[in-house]
Amino acid sequence: MSDQTFKAAVIQMCTGVEVAPNIAAACEMIREAHAAGADFIATPENTASISIRKADIQGQEARQEFHPAVSAFGSLADELNTWLMIGSIGIDVEAPDGAPARYANRSFLFGPDGAIKATYDKIHMFDVDVSETESWRESETFEAGKKAVGANLPWGGLGMTICYDMRFAHLYRTLARAGADFFTVPSAFTVPTGQAHWHVLLRARAIECGAYVFAPAQGGTHETGRQTWGHSLIIGPWGEIIAEAGGTGPEIIYGVIDTAEVAKARARLPSLTHDRPFDLDAPE
Repeated sequence: MSDQTFKAAVIQMCTGVEVAPNIAAACEMIREAHAAGADFIATPENTASISIRKADIQGQEARQEFHPAVSAFGSLADELNTWLMIGSIGIDVEAPDGAPARYANRSFLFGPDGAIKATYDKIHMFDVDVSETESWRESETFEAGKKAVGANLPWGGLGMTICYDMRFAHLYRTLARAGADFFTVPSAFTVPTGQAHWHVLLRARAIECGAYVFAPAQGGTHETGRQTWGHSLIIGPWGEIIAEAGGTGPEIIYGVIDTAEVAKARARLPSLTHDRPFDLDAPE
């Protein structure tokens, strides 16, 4: 492949609560993707543990420098000499004295040397009432991130986001203008919102920015009873679906990525350069 082309692998999982079995399951799939020739491998949100309930998380997570998942995935990236994006791991963050424990929903990009090249803390918290019987309050457990994060891959720029972020188009335009050719959107989407919005939102983010989207997802019924949508995706910069998981359950999908297609899409539809200032004349 040229210096602008690479093979991407997007891993779909059905993660449990206990960290060690999830690390083992993810490592097995990462090895499989590498054996299939993937140069860049991405896993879903909550790779190490699925629950966002504090009662489940306490005792499962640790500070970044001590977390077993961080060391395991860094060692594996080094062993396989590959680029590895771990969708997210719950990481202890320092809280004021006497304050309840807080966590970051943190995405990790590991280089082929095993070193952490970038981390991103999920900015937008999933505080929603999906239905009369399903509500989520991510902000009760997790500390919202405050910085958008871009990173350099050998083939172009990467913009790192997580799940609910996909509903905030300005984040992606900011990352694209800063040099992102690809977006990672690791997710654990609910079934009702997945059925309604998963494909259309991800394709919209690709189309608006003329960028590739890698969306590794959780999919299936988890041991907590939570159900996630699955349907992991690789989307091209014209909005075309390059690869899609068959539904729920563990699966790996692949796509050959050509960064030159980003420039072509942006030349055909250069909307990133067409923003104009405007005033708002709102009713009083």
